[in-house]
Amino acid sequence: MAHSEELSRFLKSARARLSPADVGLPAGERRRTKGLRREEVAALAGMSVTWYTWFEQGREVQLSVPMIERLGRTLRLDANEREFLFALAQHRPPPLESQIDETIRPATQHLMDSLAIPALVIVEDWTVIGWNRLVARAFRDYAPLPRTERNLFKILMLSERYRNDAAHYREMGQRLVARFKWDYSRTSQPEIFDAIIAEMLEHSDLFRECWQESTILPYSEHVNIAQMPGIGDISFWHSSYGVEEVPGQRLILFAPRDPESARRLAQLAAATNEAATDTGPPAGEAQPAADRDQEASATGVS
Repeated sequence: MAHSEELSRFLKSARARLSPADVGLPAGERRRTKGLRREEVAALAGMSVTWYTWFEQGREVQLSVPMIERLGRTLRLDANEREFLFALAQHRPPPLESQIDETIRPATQHLMDSLAIPALVIVEDWTVIGWNRLVARAFRDYAPLPRTERNLFKILMLSERYRNDAAHYREMGQRLVARFKWDYSRTSQPEIFDAIIAEMLEHSDLFRECWQESTILPYSEHVNIAQMPGIGDISFWHSSYGVEEVPGQRLILFAPRDPESARRLAQLAAATNEAATDTGPPAGEAQPAADRDQEASATGVS
């Protein structure tokens, strides 16, 4: 079935399941078919009847993102149906939701807890909302930190611990700002990014310089090194993945880059698991604070 045919069927079905009373309209005279009329949908969505009719018929009509969003709200589409509408109408995912979802799904937390590598989840504005014990051990413990202090972008750009190597700090900053620009271009909440940008312009010379450049980076992967006293350096290759059921959340995984790093990470994981059996609330729950700045030093995303 062609996309245009499926789009037509989907819109007719969504229109048919709504009654005038559902959208605050009088029932009026008896209707030959159930559901809203095309002219009623068009009026509620702020579209012309002709334009909506052509769109529902699957003609080559290009609707703007705001117009598709209004149509989705008019038809009372849920999050999955909204994504389906954008896929059919524009052959791409919808913009990120205007409301940041900071709820870690149980399956996502279970996945992170089951992994023998560090893993964390950030939301659209780079705030860390979930992690496993190995992140707390190798990089930093986010549990004692309030939300305002868990923004990964600000941590990496402003923390003194990443400035020991000036050349590497500059390379990291250029890469982070290029990715941050990409996220800023896609957000439905620019005011959240604007606040971060204003703070960074005030406090970071490197950010001010990089923000004026035109480089963007639509993906996040790189090598970073954690220095673990008593174990040695662990080289990680990190990459990020969208959490399919929650647009705006990204899962970042840190895989050992070489056999020696894998051996050292296994040693760290064994010590972490041993400590957890004695004390431990699972990652993501409140734990006593630890000074990770002295325990580990990382470059990249951590």
